[in-house]
Amino acid sequence: MAKKKLVTERDLAALAQKLRLATGKSRAQAARELGVARQAVIYAEDHPKKSFTKLRRRMIESFSKSKVNGPYFQIDER
Repeated sequence: MAKKKLVTERDLAALAQKLRLATGKSRAQAARELGVARQAVIYAEDHPKKSFTKLRRRMIESFSKSKVNGPYFQIDER
């Protein structure tokens, strides 16, 4: 069975950077491969409070065998 793990937006940013580095790609190479500006990759990795969720997901899925599902929201009934 596949292992599932809930992560935060900050975790996605760190994982995207870790996987890019593991593939040996520079930010410029990753940006070209993903069809975005190098600055977008920088923001996706270094600024987890900025909304680059879609790019982070694409990076993680491109540089690993993982699939990112979400977002997940939990509503607690009162």
